[in-house]
Amino acid sequence: MDVIGAFVFFILMSTALASVPKYKLNNGRDIPAIALGTFLGFDERGMAKSQNKQLRDVILGAIDVGYRHFDTASVYETEGEIGEAVRMKIEEGVVRREDVFITTKLWNTQHKREQVVKALNESLQKMGLNYVDLYLMHWPIGLNEDYSHSEVDYMETWRGLENAQRLGLAKSIGVSNFNKEQLQRVIEKGNIKPVVIEIEIHPQIIQKELVDYAQAQGVVVMGFSPFGSLVMRYGMHFPGPKLDNPLLLEIANKYGKTTPQVVLRWLVDRNVIPIPKTLKYKRLKENINIFDFELTSEEIEKINEFDTKTRYTLPSFWQTHPYYPFDRIDNPIADPFVKN
Repeated sequence: MDVIGAFVFFILMSTALASVPKYKLNNGRDIPAIALGTFLGFDERGMAKSQNKQLRDVILGAIDVGYRHFDTASVYETEGEIGEAVRMKIEEGVVRREDVFITTKLWNTQHKREQVVKALNESLQKMGLNYVDLYLMHWPIGLNEDYSHSEVDYMETWRGLENAQRLGLAKSIGVSNFNKEQLQRVIEKGNIKPVVIEIEIHPQIIQKELVDYAQAQGVVVMGFSPFGSLVMRYGMHFPGPKLDNPLLLEIANKYGKTTPQVVLRWLVDRNVIPIPKTLKYKRLKENINIFDFELTSEEIEKINEFDTKTRYTLPSFWQTHPYYPFDRIDNPIADPFVKN
């Protein structure tokens, strides 16, 4: 690349980055207002895995179009390819490490205080990085290695996350899939306040009470599964608004956007960080192109009316655990994380 070409590339990349605003965390650090999710779901063999470095290449493309925040977890088995892509872009001079925000999560079988730092070091080794920007407790639910219920209190686990932050292995710490009471307990009993709570949010589960509480406490909310029923899940269409929903289409046409972009913007306008995921370059570009318009309060309220409190992440196989965060249901399903 010649000097002029390099300069043009730098300007283009700077423009893409500038189009994504940031939130200020309660410890003074910044977090980008959109993240790319990297959970690949399940297939007939269990946890789906990236084939032929597909996810790495998606991350490379995502960085090129302006993504600077990547959300992963140890259980996803995607940390390695994310780290590889980030290191490649650092070596190319496209980004510096401090330009990229990486979130990963502690899995349930490593909830003892002394296990937390070890688990994070394992994640860092997979990524080939010295620190993560945000380390989340994936669930308040502790499990033994055989996936039987552990009696470890999630406050003990939180002390381990606090240790990880003090050691500089995580710049910030937070929680995921906690309910309001559990978040409140961590805020009141912890020595370090969580900066983020990551929860399922989409038009069918708007989580208003939890979002309002977290934000009032200075805790930033991240929302996974942002499209809800707009997309197929587990190979099926579920009840709820689809891509051609008349209300969403009306709003999308008004702003010259797509219905998925409207839903992502609905989250942004609620000061929630959406975590869309895709392996398609076209969708990567579409999903990040949401910061040049704003919904009215009336439009936000209309979308809120889709709320049916429908969860797509509902691990009912853990519902007898004392720290299960959701309402119990009849006929719980089998645990897909257990390796047979």
